[in-house]
Amino acid sequence: MKVSDQTSVAMPIKNMIGIVVAVAMGVFAYTEVTARLTSLETSRELFENDLLKKSQQVPTDQEQYMLLESVFKDVEKLIENQEQNMTNKVNIEFLKEQVQKLQVDVEKLIRNGSSHWPS
Repeated sequence: MKVSDQTSVAMPIKNMIGIVVAVAMGVFAYTEVTARLTSLETSRELFENDLLKKSQQVPTDQEQYMLLESVFKDVEKLIENQEQNMTNKVNIEFLKEQVQKLQVDVEKLIRNGSSHWPS
């Protein structure tokens, strides 16, 4: 069999359409995979650039972070102190009531016991 530019090939049209569709699907799939890879590579590059920018803090930023940490520690101390003061207030109120009761009892004792005391 000799093959030349004049050689004819007999093929059913159904097979030829199937081959064209398969080639078209292959090209489409290749294009989609390439686009997805490009998108992922771009996202990775942007993510790496963001990390680099965040890791390069200016001394002013570091100072501000230190000040914020100090302020938060002070606030925590103030909250703890306030809680202790609230507990102290309850104790003071209780003791105040007890002292008032003692004063009343002492006054009663003085009134009732004054006749029994030697003058």
